[in-house]
Amino acid sequence: MERTVQIVGLLVLFALCLWLMYRAWTKRAKKQAGAIGELPSVPADCGAQLLEPTTGLYLGSTLAPSWIQRVTVGDLGFRATAEMTRFERGILLERDGTGPIWIPQESITAVRAERGHAGKVMTADGVLVIRWTLPTGTEVDTGFRGDDKDVYPAWTGAETTTKTGDEA
Repeated sequence: MERTVQIVGLLVLFALCLWLMYRAWTKRAKKQAGAIGELPSVPADCGAQLLEPTTGLYLGSTLAPSWIQRVTVGDLGFRATAEMTRFERGILLERDGTGPIWIPQESITAVRAERGHAGKVMTADGVLVIRWTLPTGTEVDTGFRGDDKDVYPAWTGAETTTKTGDEA
């Protein structure tokens, strides 16, 4: 009998912890909704493709500059397998099981390789992080762990080349 009471007590405690985590997630989403707003839609013409599609894992988006403060609005906080492609007019991140994320070129402030993002820690330069500004003015970091890390220099170099070319 005592063993049954302990097991039931642990199950109730576990269910309570799950409920509290869900409640905190939804509360954070309500708080962030105004700061995030509507995401840019994918344009009919993305321009010329600058880089080949890169497959990998979308790690989520965080409020910049914190690499751990995950955006919980909509489906931006959920990990998904994805394919990322660089175009003249921006970056298209197509995620499995949900809608794409379009990052317009004029919103991108940096593309860099980092060690960690959204609670995911990798080896040095294991994650591509795109810092960009939403239409509401909020800066976010979007993380992507590519299947092939050898393409990272092309992604980080493409941003530098594009920005330098725009400033000239």
